[in-house]
Amino acid sequence: QVQLVESGGGLVQPGGSLRLSCAASGFTFSSHAMSWYRQAPGKERELVAVISSLGGSTNYADSVKGRFTISRDNAKNTLYLQMNSLKPEDTAVYYCRTTRFGVYYWGQGTQVTVSS
Repeated sequence: QVQLVESGGGLVQPGGSLRLSCAASGFTFSSHAMSWYRQAPGKERELVAVISSLGGSTNYADSVKGRFTISRDNAKNTLYLQMNSLKPEDTAVYYCRTTRFGVYYWGQGTQVTVSS
């Protein structure tokens, strides 16, 4: 079955960096676009970044453009999110997601807290 497992979250000071990973299994990773979402307390889940199946195309939410980079390693079935210049408003649970036959699959999420 499809499994997505996020890791790499934690507590970081404003201006710091983190790299999130999402290990995928149970499907042909290289055939599917992947995305990162986040959900802050009391807010709706929002799209952060999307990457095409082969990594040639990416898109970002305006709030993270220039600071976050989505990438993937299809040989390792792993999705990444490099987050630089982190701000307190980036605090959220971050999820990776894929879609297969019209069904959304989510990981369990990883907490990112940006605070001094």
